[in-house]
Amino acid sequence: MMSKLNLLEVHHLSTAFESEVGWLRAVDDVSFCVPRGQCVGIVGESGCGKSVTAMSLVRLLPRPSGRILEGRVLFDGEDILKMKPRRLNDVRGGKIGVIFQEPMSALNPVHRIGDQIAETLMLHRGMSRDHAWLEAINMLHFVRIPDPEHRVKEFPGSLSGGMRQRVGIAIALACRPELIIADEPTTALDVTVQQQILSLIRELREQMGSSAVLITHDLGVIAQNCDRVVVMYAGRVVESAGVKELFANPRHAYTKALLSSMPRLEYPRKSHLPTIPGQVAPIRDYVMGCRFCQRLERTGHTLVTRPPMVQVGPDHLVEACPLCADI
Repeated sequence: MMSKLNLLEVHHLSTAFESEVGWLRAVDDVSFCVPRGQCVGIVGESGCGKSVTAMSLVRLLPRPSGRILEGRVLFDGEDILKMKPRRLNDVRGGKIGVIFQEPMSALNPVHRIGDQIAETLMLHRGMSRDHAWLEAINMLHFVRIPDPEHRVKEFPGSLSGGMRQRVGIAIALACRPELIIADEPTTALDVTVQQQILSLIRELREQMGSSAVLITHDLGVIAQNCDRVVVMYAGRVVESAGVKELFANPRHAYTKALLSSMPRLEYPRKSHLPTIPGQVAPIRDYVMGCRFCQRLERTGHTLVTRPPMVQVGPDHLVEACPLCADI
């Protein structure tokens, strides 16, 4: 039974990709919830399964190489993984908006910006072409693109990276979605533009009362924009909690390592930041047990049996490896 407090619930989601040695799990039994009106951040290093998780939620995996093996994704009580194609198209883009990682590849370079926004409005809200074009201009104004009447006629290649990302946000928010999935929306943007884009997403989400899933590898972004955080490592959730709780009381060794590697004002100038030893193992080499122990080249029983998720505080869960978890 889905809680009425949650807009999205993910239960035991597993996603795999086909390879020459068989199906390899990039997302392995992942569960988390997105409360109504809140922003949940998913954080971890590159290759930990964050983006694959996000694309699995809306069934945008590459086919036929990608496949959801099992699990449930309940959106407002309805399982997205069981939706018929027509119903899925209504929800995806209408009730769930996706802001993709790379704005240049997300936008069609041979169609005008206005046409790409208008297409979403005509498809999901049944607007006429003229009405949708006027609404596209309003959306560009909504995401603070100057001179929207002129910009709406331009092609993506004539815009800067920050402007293209604002267009991507306009497309994702055109139908006033209940849930926004932002997959590293500031990739390849300079620091100033990154802050502008994140502030814009936060303000627009608050105006519309939407929930959000924010994918990032930056804990600073999580601290500023999210209510809850899910820490992923090697395709699994290793810890989840409210943002304040997680930053004040991290319980998993990987979470602690991520936090310690963040720059701090008290560090001396030009000092070396702490780093996490080793690297994320290739998917084909994942062990069944604790994968952070695998990274640290430990041996023994912790590599054989998968640690259970245990509750260590109110709404605070951690993967209970005896060598990695403080429980």
